[in-house]
Amino acid sequence: MDPIEGYSGDASSVVATLRQHIVSGRLAAGERVAEIPVAERLGVSRTPVRLAFRSLEQEGLLEKAGKRGYVVRRFSETDVRTAIEVRGVLEGLAARHLAERGLQPAEAAVLQQALDEGEALLAKGHLAPEDVALWSALNQRFHHTIVAGHASHVIADAIARNNHLPFASADAIALNHEAPQAEYQKLRVAQLQHRLVFDALQQRESARVEMLMREHAWVGFRYGALLGAGDTRPAGPVTGGA
Repeated sequence: MDPIEGYSGDASSVVATLRQHIVSGRLAAGERVAEIPVAERLGVSRTPVRLAFRSLEQEGLLEKAGKRGYVVRRFSETDVRTAIEVRGVLEGLAARHLAERGLQPAEAAVLQQALDEGEALLAKGHLAPEDVALWSALNQRFHHTIVAGHASHVIADAIARNNHLPFASADAIALNHEAPQAEYQKLRVAQLQHRLVFDALQQRESARVEMLMREHAWVGFRYGALLGAGDTRPAGPVTGGA
């Protein structure tokens, strides 16, 4: 885990970096990780590392190892594929119900703002160190607005439970610093899919938006390889949300 040139060192960047180390195999399944060594190798304080460990534990990528430290959780390609598929089905269901009910002005405004922020972030043609946190925030708002639009909490609760599986969360973004242009293109695809989802919601096209959300869940796992970000086997880069 060598220091990364231009690395911002905030909590979101640490999470994304450690997530990428796990999916690339630089942190192997069963390997112990501790705050001080990781903080020293990344050139950051212990606080963002501590927060990152907690986030990755919630995502199912790390497991507690006694009272101190964590170990990298073992997971298979089947685990990842299943978790992503489940999220896609659940978010697609939420989007379909939202389209049938019709977007409220406040919901449309939140989604439009997320789209505008995404365009501004990607307009410069490359990813800056701080962009991980910015994309994560706007992406979370976009997905949350769609899921929260349902009158029942059942779908949101099911998604929350599924988010504890590896790479199931829409926020499980792992950026490969060795392939920055491929990662940029992956977010451009995700941004385009966000726009298509928003258009389908506005047009109240329930069947279309359900399929779009199902496809969108795969943007990191499938499109990462297609755009040159790496292999999608468990031993190589496997990315989840967008």
